[in-house]
Amino acid sequence: MRHRKAGRKLGRDSAHRKALYANLAAALIEHGRIKTTEAKAKEVRPIVEEMISLGKRGDLAAHRQAVAFLRSKSVAHLLFSEVAPRFADRPGGYTRIVKIGPRQGDAAQMAYLELVDYVPARAPVAVP
Repeated sequence: MRHRKAGRKLGRDSAHRKALYANLAAALIEHGRIKTTEAKAKEVRPIVEEMISLGKRGDLAAHRQAVAFLRSKSVAHLLFSEVAPRFADRPGGYTRIVKIGPRQGDAAQMAYLELVDYVPARAPVAVP
């Protein structure tokens, strides 16, 4: 029985899982939207919310905590200078999960994990 056992293992050991979460969080901060499995999106979402809250705090300790988790100074800088200020007046709920159906190869449920202010680039319209 898994009673009171929070979190998913995702078929990885703990170090691999932590690296996966850091990479997905960094990709979301950098690009605004990522396409991943539903299970991974549900696991990474609270981590990204916490990173944005650190960015809103904006002090040196928060910056160091973000760099320690994200493992990239450039992504942490992006978080503190561009992403967090966009959510300055928002008390939480910075991300959303949009389910997009099963993946072709293995039928894994896929989803977009995106920042709530993400605006997809419009496809160019063909002019006849």
